[in-house]
Amino acid sequence: MNQNTYKLAFVFPGQGSQSVGMLSDLANNYPEIKQTFERASDALGQDLWSIVAQGPEADLNQTQITQPAMLAAGVAVWELWCKLSPIRPEWMAGHSLGEYTALVCAGTIAFEDAIKLVSIRGRLMQEAVPVGTGAMAAILGLEDHEVVTLCKQVENNEVVSAVNFNAPGQVVIAGNVAAVERAMQAAKDAGAKRALLLPVSVPSHCALMQSAAIELDSYLQAITFNTAKSTLIHNVDVAVHSAPEVIRNALKEQLFKPVRWVDTLRFMHDQGVTRFVECGPGKVLVGLNKRIIKEAEHSAIYDTESLNKLVEHIND
Repeated sequence: MNQNTYKLAFVFPGQGSQSVGMLSDLANNYPEIKQTFERASDALGQDLWSIVAQGPEADLNQTQITQPAMLAAGVAVWELWCKLSPIRPEWMAGHSLGEYTALVCAGTIAFEDAIKLVSIRGRLMQEAVPVGTGAMAAILGLEDHEVVTLCKQVENNEVVSAVNFNAPGQVVIAGNVAAVERAMQAAKDAGAKRALLLPVSVPSHCALMQSAAIELDSYLQAITFNTAKSTLIHNVDVAVHSAPEVIRNALKEQLFKPVRWVDTLRFMHDQGVTRFVECGPGKVLVGLNKRIIKEAEHSAIYDTESLNKLVEHIND
């Protein structure tokens, strides 16, 4: 089959989309899913698929396990798509950790290198902030600038900041536990519809991750970056980069700077993208993306039915 590139964007989810049993339906129908996980397991020296398939959930939710598991899941679905369809997206992006998945699927980083790298990334993130000292919370119903302002108002010599601009009216904050709690209360006082703690052990994308970013940089220096086959948008600056040293810096800064997901989607839409496809377990990004670009088509590939439906629809 000839490969055709379309005004289409594939996007990849990050932590939070994982669940025990994810991709089991696809794995039962396509051996390629488990084969991708076998490659990941060989790279890590650990049976990743058994944790994904059987749990326990506590093991899957360990950051250094979650990150390679999510990357392998996204790559497995992408490779299956490539086998079944000649259609390739012009654009790619990933939410937080999903950016590493996008880099692999765009051909920029080798799969095995990325698996090892994100496992290290997860370990460094957890080591940077001891369990119980950091937190993240979702603030619903306020404008972005309101959340940014109230975080600054309640810092009180601690860290709390807006870190994920996920959709209009949905911003995630992160930082020290007490500061996050103060920001949640301030958000409620300002009229937020909801302010809820997220079940995570690491306060991603805030200043508390700067030490982890410094350590990660030394590992990034050993990674070979190739020319991308699709245009990839980076979280930290909503820009396209090709120079390896610039990509390394973007990945380093991504650890302690916000995920600009709303801007990322809008940028791709401005370039002519009319369909966004979430590639990986679940439909978390589809829900966000529909709120960001209402006039575009939004799909997800996460089981056999959704895969076949999209292959049939796009190949027509």
